[in-house]
Amino acid sequence: MNKEEIRKALALWYERNKRILPWRDTKDPYAIWISEIILQQTRVAQGYDYYLRFMERFPNVQTLAEAQEDEILRLWQGLGYYSRARNLHTAAHQIMEKHKGFFPRDPKEVRLLKGIGDYTTAAICSFAYNTPIAVVDGNVYRVLARLTECEIPIDTTAGKKHYAQLAQELLDPQHAALHNQAMMELGALQCVPGTPNCQQCPLTTWCKSAGKETASILPIKEKKTKIRIRYFHYIRFIIGNTFYLQKRTGEDIWKHLYEYPLIETEEPLDTKSLLTHPTFLNWTEGNSNIYITRQSGIRKHVLSHQHILAQLTEVRLSKETPALAKLIGVQPEKADVYAVPRIIELLNNDIKLNQP
Repeated sequence: MNKEEIRKALALWYERNKRILPWRDTKDPYAIWISEIILQQTRVAQGYDYYLRFMERFPNVQTLAEAQEDEILRLWQGLGYYSRARNLHTAAHQIMEKHKGFFPRDPKEVRLLKGIGDYTTAAICSFAYNTPIAVVDGNVYRVLARLTECEIPIDTTAGKKHYAQLAQELLDPQHAALHNQAMMELGALQCVPGTPNCQQCPLTTWCKSAGKETASILPIKEKKTKIRIRYFHYIRFIIGNTFYLQKRTGEDIWKHLYEYPLIETEEPLDTKSLLTHPTFLNWTEGNSNIYITRQSGIRKHVLSHQHILAQLTEVRLSKETPALAKLIGVQPEKADVYAVPRIIELLNNDIKLNQP
């Protein structure tokens, strides 16, 4: 493998084909950090507008650190993986307290920030400071695996070590930022999953998988993710002009976001079973008039390790119960104050809450 020629071909391709993105026009480590966290588990097309809105509201570490968590989560609403937003907030406090508001330059110090792992450390330090650390993300794994026709699984300890070493060897130490961006962009635009167009790839001359069937199966993963199935039965209780929300707590998905009162079961419930469920009866205790006004279909919400099958039932009651009094009563005009999971937005749309 001729490293010098590969580096040159890669850099030339990148300069001709790179996407124009706002976080590439800066050396500000804060802006780069925000972009990298947003783009974790998120496509560029989806994350682009979120990045612009986030940077407009929180242009620096201080503004982010001083913000309330609820406001940050509202701006994050729809992106998913909300722990990223909470970690950003925590890390902003770390930077203010330990680094006097200045983003650290030392990779070891960057790595200690909440929510920042090896990949994000390498990305921030190389893009902002040109630190010669190779970035290895999903796109880079794919490029390296095909380039060397390597069948070591990328999700094993041996695989991670191998690819990290290979990426570091291939890195252009004088132009680390450009090289890392080019490797990631090649994987995103050219060396794509499935069957890539190897004839148009700038690295075809050196790629051991070019034009072979192995290109379509590399990189290899050893572990299969076990999927957990969860059934969420949301109830939108209405009394007069008030509906109710609760804040998710505990170490589970959507931590600190708001949702309707929820009954989670291991099996789906039909409407009759829902109305006789002990939790439902507790929420409606003492109400002789219980009306189901609207009900959504069942929506499937796919997360990395679990699938959620959710349904929303709107129920009108005549009076507030002790159980509902412990929740958050919300007027419709104040609904936007509360950050909710994407599934709640979709269910709301399904039963068209803007219509009578």
